[in-house]
Amino acid sequence: MNQTYYIHSYCHIKKNTVSLNGQTVFYSEDQEFSRFIKSAAIHLETKYPKFYKMDNLSKLAFLASDILLKENASQSSEPENIAIVLSNKASSLDTDRKHQISISDKDNYYPSPSIFVYTLPNICIGEISIKHQLHSENSFFIFDKFSANHLHINTEYLLKNKKAKKVLCGWVDFDDKNYEAFLYLVSESGNIAHSPEEIDGLFQNK
Repeated sequence: MNQTYYIHSYCHIKKNTVSLNGQTVFYSEDQEFSRFIKSAAIHLETKYPKFYKMDNLSKLAFLASDILLKENASQSSEPENIAIVLSNKASSLDTDRKHQISISDKDNYYPSPSIFVYTLPNICIGEISIKHQLHSENSFFIFDKFSANHLHINTEYLLKNKKAKKVLCGWVDFDDKNYEAFLYLVSESGNIAHSPEEIDGLFQNK
């Protein structure tokens, strides 16, 4: 008999709004990303000093995941084997531009290590894993657009092959002033069936 999996919880961050399971948990009139994300982190009690030194993509992924994983931790007394499968369209382009600026001036040439370290999109997975002590499988995929089917296939493989007990999945994209995060946690319990149709429906209903 095949095991059935469910979307346990999900989080959206877009247009200076943070929502959990379809309910707004933070909203700011301030549309400037750095101020919005800082205010959201403070309001949602994301207590992690390194958060403020991260690049924009990592801040976006970290806050969405922290909301979901804190809720998960409150319901479990022991650490769990949680894998991470993320995706986006722009890769680390926002940080790549900043890195290029830091090396393009021949008279003031100095590539910043604090910027260079974030010139791979999967670094945000590392930040999440450090905070929540995750040591399981992880992947970061680059697509032209959100692919519910691809995320579903990879997540089902990890769960059915006992590579993880739960999987944190989704889309986290940052490019210039455009940003969006849609992350969800898949497990053996929940009210939403883990299917490409349900995933896509939640993503579109933002």
